[in-house]
Amino acid sequence: MKSFKSSTFLFLLFQAIILINHQVRSDDEDNLLQGMNKYRASLNLTALTKNDNAACLAEQIADQYKDQPCTNTTGSNTVPGTENNFASYPEFLSHCHLNITNTRDGQIMPACVPDLDPSLVLMNFTKSQYSGNLNDSTYSGAGIASEGNWIVVVLTTNSSSGSFETYEGSTGFIYSPNKLYHFIMFLLACVFLL
Repeated sequence: MKSFKSSTFLFLLFQAIILINHQVRSDDEDNLLQGMNKYRASLNLTALTKNDNAACLAEQIADQYKDQPCTNTTGSNTVPGTENNFASYPEFLSHCHLNITNTRDGQIMPACVPDLDPSLVLMNFTKSQYSGNLNDSTYSGAGIASEGNWIVVVLTTNSSSGSFETYEGSTGFIYSPNKLYHFIMFLLACVFLL
């Protein structure tokens, strides 16, 4: 019985040490938003608010980057106009219930920082080509997600073309193969019931 208590205690101690030594990714993202807002405050700009829909898109994009190594030509070091284009972008939007019409004015900013060191991550956004976006009063919200050594910030606006509002309840039809399948199955069921 004594050895069981000792091994249980050691196991719990080991787990506590692991949890203490590993930062939670959402804390990294919250800290980055806080740091970006301090930077914007120093420029007399309004704070960026959290945008969950933009965070969903950031998560999809970060997941695509996660296995890509950091180089001096990736992330914030990328030459403007040579960024990755994602063939899956329409699927990312569909997954997040977004539409291209309300995300058009947003800005996607990926950065690769080994071990996502917090001070280096913030510097990758405030001391790079991305600083121009952070200096822009047009942007009012942000969604942030990270995977591996990659962190992605998606900036939003208050305009209808950059709000990142979900399309649920909208009058427009958004093509989705999954919805089309369900619609066809519904029609077939109606035909069989007649």
